[in-house]
Amino acid sequence: MNRALPVVRLRVPTDEDAVTWHRIFDDPDVMEFHGGKPSELSVYEELTARQRRHDAELGFCLWTMLDASDRVMGFTGAQPWPQDWGPKGEIEIGWRLGREHWGKGYATAAARMTLERVRAAGVPSVVAMVLARNTRSIAVTQRLGMRLDEVFVTPAPEQEGHCYRLDLPHSDAG
Repeated sequence: MNRALPVVRLRVPTDEDAVTWHRIFDDPDVMEFHGGKPSELSVYEELTARQRRHDAELGFCLWTMLDASDRVMGFTGAQPWPQDWGPKGEIEIGWRLGREHWGKGYATAAARMTLERVRAAGVPSVVAMVLARNTRSIAVTQRLGMRLDEVFVTPAPEQEGHCYRLDLPHSDAG
């Protein structure tokens, strides 16, 4: 089914977004594939600060995702892979939305905007690291045209994961 994607706006995260992310991600369903339990506010304060640095230094980050009414829904964007395992040195795209926003096309719409922004920043390819059981995120990677590049086992706790990849060729129009 091809439906029109919803209106989404992305902005560099603010200090206030850390509080909002903490609130909307305080849901076991949202955190199922992100450690299973809600994170402390300090985690989101550090995350938003790091994303502001990424935006200033790289031209992209995990942006705060807003709906047509400027209501914060979560985040989407790209950042250097932050772990010392997996695709070190690669740029990872990702998304996390509050539960009430699932299934409406927001992640796909925002991820497409992310791909355009990282392509414009000169990034040649991106990866998406997704746990094998996370069928909703796998569906987003498929809608983006990403291909399964590697199957891996996460460190602790050990779970099967997938690394999806997408090359971002630059247009020669000019």
